[in-house]
Amino acid sequence: MDFDFLPKLPKSNLDDRTFKDLVEECILRIPRYCPEWTNHNPGDPGITLIELFAWLTDQMLLRFNQVPRRNYVAFLELLGIRLNPPTPARCSLTFYLSRAQPSQVRIPANTEVATVRTETEEAVIFTTDRELVIGNPQFKHLLTADIEEDTPQYLRDRTPANNLWHDLDETLLFDQSMPGNCFYLVLEDPENSIEGNVIAINFKGEAARTTGINPDDPPRKWSAWNGKTWQPILRTQDDDKTKGFSFSEIAQPLEGADVVLHLPQIWPKTNFGTYNGHWIRCVYTINHETQPSYSSSPSIVGLAVRAIGGAVDATQCIRITEELLGLSNGKAGQVFELRSQPVLERNSQLREYIQLRLVSGEIEDWVEVPDFAESGADHPHYTINSQTGTVQFGPLIREPGHLRQSTQQRRQLQQVRSIVSRESSQTSQRALPSTATPNIVLERQYGRVPPPGTQIYMLAYRTGGGSRGNVQAGKITVIKNSIPYVKNAINYEPAGGGSDAESLDEAVIRVPSLLRTRESALIPEDFERLAILAATGAIARAHCLTKPEHTTAGIVRLLIVPNKADTSNYDFCKGMKPEEYFALSDELVTETLDYMSDRKPLGVQIKLESPEYVGVSVETEVILEPEYNNPGNRQEIRSLLLSTLYRFLNPLVGGLLGKGWELGRPLYPSDIFAVCQQIPGVRYLGAVRLYSLHKFDTEWFRADIPELEIDPGPLGMICSWEDENPQVRSIHQIEFRD
Repeated sequence: MDFDFLPKLPKSNLDDRTFKDLVEECILRIPRYCPEWTNHNPGDPGITLIELFAWLTDQMLLRFNQVPRRNYVAFLELLGIRLNPPTPARCSLTFYLSRAQPSQVRIPANTEVATVRTETEEAVIFTTDRELVIGNPQFKHLLTADIEEDTPQYLRDRTPANNLWHDLDETLLFDQSMPGNCFYLVLEDPENSIEGNVIAINFKGEAARTTGINPDDPPRKWSAWNGKTWQPILRTQDDDKTKGFSFSEIAQPLEGADVVLHLPQIWPKTNFGTYNGHWIRCVYTINHETQPSYSSSPSIVGLAVRAIGGAVDATQCIRITEELLGLSNGKAGQVFELRSQPVLERNSQLREYIQLRLVSGEIEDWVEVPDFAESGADHPHYTINSQTGTVQFGPLIREPGHLRQSTQQRRQLQQVRSIVSRESSQTSQRALPSTATPNIVLERQYGRVPPPGTQIYMLAYRTGGGSRGNVQAGKITVIKNSIPYVKNAINYEPAGGGSDAESLDEAVIRVPSLLRTRESALIPEDFERLAILAATGAIARAHCLTKPEHTTAGIVRLLIVPNKADTSNYDFCKGMKPEEYFALSDELVTETLDYMSDRKPLGVQIKLESPEYVGVSVETEVILEPEYNNPGNRQEIRSLLLSTLYRFLNPLVGGLLGKGWELGRPLYPSDIFAVCQQIPGVRYLGAVRLYSLHKFDTEWFRADIPELEIDPGPLGMICSWEDENPQVRSIHQIEFRD
């Protein structure tokens, strides 16, 4: 077995005899064992037989000096190593109703939605993770404020008397018609079932009233408070039929227009001041310098709200329930096979475990364990191989008595030696007591044996996973089972996170590091590896600081780069803002520290930190090849250049190797030249100016003077993004020259 990516270490040579050596050795033995045989010429039939057996032996020695692939797998199994099963892709599915309903609409958990099946590709099926309830939202408060605040404090109550929302007095939404003005809608639901809903808020106003804005680019931003931050909830500009409250497309006066909002799946009730409920906010904000502003505040005379759909997380899998594995024969070590493989991770709270139905009518729920090392004879345990779907019950191990006797004698001998060191030599001549008899065979049962005739059921399990589940946005549209009042479903974001089952070649790379420390952290590389394993898929990179100026005795500092995006399907047209994609959440820190606390040396403290992110804004001049120098190609190449720069200056996929920008590595203009000149159509670049962005408190500030190089420092990391605040000026500027 040969792995090209492993170091070419010298192979073992257990028997170095060649074919010629074997033939000569056999001929030398002829006079001893058969003295009558005197013709040793090559043409003698006996010599031919010797050469044949020498050749067979030579072939056996060749294989003897190698490790067959099957043996390598067997060695891994003896060490308790199993190949990791595939990982399922995940996404958010949005369901839409045929029309708003007066009562709740429930979409059950495990609802299957698939991609379209074609002649060459099977459908990829996704299953919802939980039940989705589409409720009946109601308005509770209408509030306005002069400034945008994370925690609203200075609010004016515009709630109509007697909750006559359909017939309001003329109400200005932005009191002073200045950027930063905002209004809040506080919603409630008597049955608390509007989390994750898609709602349509109907605004009534005067048709085509002059407000001074561009209806196709209104200066406003919708968001909802998810308990931690204000989360954007307007998916596209087309979802705002009011056109920024200008009502420019309404034919009749005072006719309503809808704003469709996608509410967060986690949307708790919150108290701000004396007001309680689910909070939605619309802020008057200028996104860029050329965006027209409101000349006067828009006003409304009526409000209404209805739920038209909802979103729920889904996993690429199929859930199978009540599968009969077979009948127990009452023997130890029974093995059964699940019909579908591979098997995803089981969740006992969702009744994903084995249940035994005894002949007497009793029902027993059994517990899955990783192995039987700690299982006693009365423990209802079993194991499942996730990749092959093999279910095994506890084995019976027969141990010869002389092995137990030798073990006990060695233990007693160690105790006696400790006494000998303090007593006279006569004490050391004491006879060791005899224990078990060599003829006795000891038996031990690991895990309980299912009684004969017992029906063995797998109550539920999920099968699926693999990279084929990483489908593009808008591909998951086929609802597999009919649901009343539900019209269609779609995934607005690409599904991500799916990976294929681990191969033996990948296990060869993983196992040596695992065996070296067995999940114990001793050296810096161990701490980095355990941090990534602590939250599978949630941490992209971990850097353990080792330089004396950055370390303190007894404290291990780890710089963590979270992984909050599926980079394989991510659109880098606007980059990744550090606060959104690279901020360490409290949940991630807690999960990582809890995992590492049992695997670190006693007395060592682990501290998780974020690198010091330094933003970069690039300004450059581009000269195109003559055949590409036209308006259509210029726009396409500009988008490609921006996407390339945002990808290159990225902590996850940036850098020269595409594995993330290196910690502490500076950025030079030559790096920009090297990356941009690889784009088809780019002839060469003119001057390249680099501007750094640094964060002070909560605001980013761009340097006024370009720099010859941008050095993030030993604890810093380069990144780039397009900021929503135009004053930050973080966007890359591309200018074309003839």
